[in-house]
Amino acid sequence: MSPDSRPSFWQAQAGIVRSLRHRNYRLFFLGQGISLVGTWTQRIALSWLVYRLTNSEWLLGVVGFSSQILTFLAAPFAGVLADRTDRRRLLVATQTLAMVQAFILAVLTFTGTVQVSHIIVLSVLLGVVNAFDIPIRQSFVVEMLESRADLPNAIALNSSLVNGAKLVGPSMAGILIAMVGEGTCFLINGLSFVAVIAALLAMKVKPIDLQAQGRHVLHHLKEGLVYTFGFAPIRGILLLLAMVSLLGMSYTVLLPVFARDLLHGGPRTLGFLLAANGCGALGGAVFLASRSTVRGLGRVIAFASALFGAALIAFSFSKDIWLSLALMSVTGFGGMVQMAASNTLIQTIVDDDKRGRVMSFYTMAFMGMGPFGSLLAGGLASHLGSPAAILIGGAGCILAAAGFARTLPMLGRLVHPIYVQMGLVPQPAPAGDACLPLAGRPNGAALEAASLQEQRL
Repeated sequence: MSPDSRPSFWQAQAGIVRSLRHRNYRLFFLGQGISLVGTWTQRIALSWLVYRLTNSEWLLGVVGFSSQILTFLAAPFAGVLADRTDRRRLLVATQTLAMVQAFILAVLTFTGTVQVSHIIVLSVLLGVVNAFDIPIRQSFVVEMLESRADLPNAIALNSSLVNGAKLVGPSMAGILIAMVGEGTCFLINGLSFVAVIAALLAMKVKPIDLQAQGRHVLHHLKEGLVYTFGFAPIRGILLLLAMVSLLGMSYTVLLPVFARDLLHGGPRTLGFLLAANGCGALGGAVFLASRSTVRGLGRVIAFASALFGAALIAFSFSKDIWLSLALMSVTGFGGMVQMAASNTLIQTIVDDDKRGRVMSFYTMAFMGMGPFGSLLAGGLASHLGSPAAILIGGAGCILAAAGFARTLPMLGRLVHPIYVQMGLVPQPAPAGDACLPLAGRPNGAALEAASLQEQRL
């Protein structure tokens, strides 16, 4: 490529946000961005409220478990629903229910009647809502785009949205908790849902072909299960995501302990830790959004998982606030890149008529393993201490990443025909060495072909 034909700096920056040229996606981006700030504000306030009321690491884990366990159980049925029903209408319903949950929590807190039992019940309610909302929202992204080519960029921008809110929300929560208490955080979250509901109602979405509804729900569920776990690339990505979520992502449950007892801070310290995590995750989202192709994402997933685990191990030893903030930013980068790259790769290779069901299993792996991780982290912290619990989780993430990396050559060979069909890699030659199995080619050609296939995933 000649120097004159290379994109300018400003063209490259515009490419990072190219999905925003679609009207529906712009509406979603704005509305969801406002709502997510409220979501993170509530999440931090809730964890601080539980620890303030109970001083119990175990109950922090119990609340985390109760908020996510039904995501694991109900997500597959939500995927079937997403493939059979208008996804926008479903999202309006789930967002409205989440808004009601936030308002109830605000009222209980303002009146001084809130108890841990109330929090657990309301967390279960929100878990049911999220079990349906997350896979439906993930599979709805493709409907907001007029060009399928922008799907990877849209997924990366979604991740930047989540982590931009993760940067603002915790900092806001830390200040609000110290000044006016947790109830205001819950109220702000409830009001923030108005923005995303309004955005969904303002969209003009073309109708798409949905699954025929004549067959039983269990038939569609079984079909999605066989498809998802019968294809090694999707299965491998989901298994790694599940292991990282189980062993590593639960570190957020124990952050109030680190903020108060190990770093000798308060709610602002907790907010700063999560803001640093969000800053690193935002950088990871920008990194993915700047990529112009999905090729090579398999290696990115493996590296990001290992980086995430290594940062957790280092964080478990830190007693200095500045070092802890730096390590939190690295965990944010690694965790976000691993999650969003997995999402992008799966949505690129999945069949459209099974997208909702596959994304429901993605939700199970990413969110559904969270409750088990919360219990595991809380139990280990109670017996071994919070630093040891996070260290064990980080080591497990590194081992899982190493196992996934060993399978990349095989996964690359399976994904290659899909990339060819999508035009992401050149068509194979119709005759000659390219049509022969590797064992029948000259040594040089075989080695070159194998190397190219390994690089594609």
